[in-house]
Amino acid sequence: MKIAKVIRDTWIIAYMKSIPDIKRQPLMLIILIGLSAIPLFFIGLFGGDDPQIFKTGLVGVIVSSIGFIAITASIQDLTFDRYVKLREMVVAMPVHPLSYVMGLTLGFLIFALPGFITFIIYGIYLGLFGPVSIVMVMGSMVLCWLALAAIGFTIATYLHKTSPNTLGIVANILSFGFVFLPPVYYSETMLTNLGGMDLSWISYVFPTSNAAAIIRYSTELTEWDSTAFILHWAVLALTVVAFSLLVMKKARWREP
Repeated sequence: MKIAKVIRDTWIIAYMKSIPDIKRQPLMLIILIGLSAIPLFFIGLFGGDDPQIFKTGLVGVIVSSIGFIAITASIQDLTFDRYVKLREMVVAMPVHPLSYVMGLTLGFLIFALPGFITFIIYGIYLGLFGPVSIVMVMGSMVLCWLALAAIGFTIATYLHKTSPNTLGIVANILSFGFVFLPPVYYSETMLTNLGGMDLSWISYVFPTSNAAAIIRYSTELTEWDSTAFILHWAVLALTVVAFSLLVMKKARWREP
């Protein structure tokens, strides 16, 4: 596998999946920002006057602005491509499956970037982010995006005989599950004594919660724990490696 060709093919597919739609409907970017901000509005409305709660919610919005669309695009758009024969055209070319999945999700990442950048700027305005924490945010979100993209692509390829409607439902359920169930909008410390049980380990299971935990530690929203901080990075990186290898070696790239 030539790395340069993989990168070039990735950018070509990403361009095909994003730029024409943005040119046709540029207001879509503003709509996406508004939709992403809805949870933050309710957190501010019902979270009281505690700025800690609001900033923790902002971290959740930052993670979900990319995390939600990464896995949804990987599942739904891959299915759509199969039905409009775009996938068949790509398969007929010497394109690596990793280029296809990364190009597909990178195209949708371009849609999410305006919202992501807007919330980052808002966080800087609130004094939440400094130079070091910004680097942590970018690094953790890149890994989160890669992990979710690979997970979504693997699910879609192994369920290639499932109807598009069913896969759409699966994608939506997974997206909401990855974003709203684990500690993304809230701190994992809230799970340390839930019904007498310590469920904080859940934060290590999902790429979204790992990324959110890294950001909270970096911004001191969570009391510093070097062991947990390193472990979140390690689990997130391991998830990327494991599912990327699965995509490259095991995913059903060509229809049987």
